[in-house]
Amino acid sequence: MSVIQVKVPNVAESITEVRIANWLVKNGDFVKIDASLCEIETDKATQELYAEAAGVVSLIAKEGDDVQVGAIICSIDTAAAAPAAQPVSAAAPPAPAQASAPAQASAPAQTSAPATPLAASILADRGIAANQVRGTGENGKITKADVLAAQPAAATQATAPAPATATQAAAPAAASQQRTATPEKMSKLRLTIAKRLVAVKNETAMLTTFNEVDMKPIMDLRSKYKERFEKKHEIGLGFMSFFIKAACMALQEFKAINAYIDGDQIIYHNYCDVSVAVSTPKGLMVPVIRNAEQLTLSGIEKEIKHLATKARDGKLSIDDMQGGTFSVTNGGVFGSMLSTPILNPPQSAILGMHNIVERAVVQNGEIVIRPIMYLALSYDHRIIDGKESVSFLVKIKEYLEDPTRMLLVV
Repeated sequence: MSVIQVKVPNVAESITEVRIANWLVKNGDFVKIDASLCEIETDKATQELYAEAAGVVSLIAKEGDDVQVGAIICSIDTAAAAPAAQPVSAAAPPAPAQASAPAQASAPAQTSAPATPLAASILADRGIAANQVRGTGENGKITKADVLAAQPAAATQATAPAPATATQAAAPAAASQQRTATPEKMSKLRLTIAKRLVAVKNETAMLTTFNEVDMKPIMDLRSKYKERFEKKHEIGLGFMSFFIKAACMALQEFKAINAYIDGDQIIYHNYCDVSVAVSTPKGLMVPVIRNAEQLTLSGIEKEIKHLATKARDGKLSIDDMQGGTFSVTNGGVFGSMLSTPILNPPQSAILGMHNIVERAVVQNGEIVIRPIMYLALSYDHRIIDGKESVSFLVKIKEYLEDPTRMLLVV
């Protein structure tokens, strides 16, 4: 008997343990080569493992188990024969056309197929009901690929409200007032986020400085050129590209803000790998825009869209999220007026953007209404002095309030 042992692969240099998030096959199932076996979850991403050969699967690890890299999680008996195809009877006559209508009318409604955790999170993010997606996984299970291939019509159908039945209407109000508490095991990602946030508070001298930006120049520039920009570059012109461009230019002047502490050394960088915080159904992801200082506004916009799409679809790799030198986060998309963003270690600074609100401000001795955004820069005081942090934020303010300076330099 030829048996292949399936082991946990070495997904990244810093990762020694993974969690079996979900088995996509059952014990004793016959799988084809390259079939999805399971989803493994690390502290940074979720990925699928595939069968190296066809055969019958014997499961060893259980869902929810934390297993070491290199551990055996299942085996595949390659000598086992594939199950015979279900024979089709040739004697049964075709059903008359008249009989098909009543049969369809009396058929039970389509039930929701089981979905993998990753597929379920994408379904929820896109607002698609599970019964609108055809599962191609083992035993009809819905996989990530099934969701990504789902037709847009599924999302439209899923959003239509179902009519309330008489039973639902008559349900006692007390049923909705039941008090429940449901324990749920923290994901590897959430556990890592929790540990890193506590470590940042305990191991750095974190401070935050604030400033405000008049966004009218940027808004006027976008209004004037957004159609031509989109037509030429096939991408929209958002606010984030201006902020990242301004931050990269300021980082070239204030080297310590683009550096970090490693033991008794300070590691300086002559490039800007900007981490951009992205909210996903599985938690906060921080993919990295590499060499952002070399990109144009259109290049930054395209990279943001590329990474945000990968994050939404659960396709971010560990490499996508490693190695940033500075971070930008935009709480304004959720309505945040002001916050103190927390550092993304080992980085020494993070820029926080917030919502844009019309406020009364004084300009040239007169009270005027301007679209104002509050900015926050959190930084590690061990490496960055107060003068540097304030000057850096002022420099970003200057670039944003006079964006032609920023564009003429490049």
